[in-house]
Amino acid sequence: MKECIFCRIIQGEFEASVIYEDELVMCVMDIEPISKGHVLIVPREHKLDLDELTHEEAGRVMEVSRRLVKVLKERYEPRGYSIMQNGGKYNDIGHYHMHVFPRYDDTDFGWVSACVEEHDIEEVGRQLAEDIGRVL
Repeated sequence: MKECIFCRIIQGEFEASVIYEDELVMCVMDIEPISKGHVLIVPREHKLDLDELTHEEAGRVMEVSRRLVKVLKERYEPRGYSIMQNGGKYNDIGHYHMHVFPRYDDTDFGWVSACVEEHDIEEVGRQLAEDIGRVL
């Protein structure tokens, strides 16, 4: 995809700070980092959402994130770390990418929750348990 910045980076048409790459994924430094060491893990093949990744691609993303967390802990000694990925219309790039970043006490990042409509948690859990068995 010519207009996708990650595809352009993968094709060598756009420069980025690449810290790791293999046949399935590439890791680049985030250009608007939340903290020092903020990295994006990107599959080489253009995909939008997690459910579009092959098992091999998804497994590699998780394996690389595991290794990256180990490296970040050793290098920067953070208080913790976060791993996150936005899908659908909330994927602002339009190409799947997972954020991995160290967290520090002075990092201004947090989870903000919106008002959720009242619902029966047990019933929603039963419905999802039924559905997930069907798609696995």
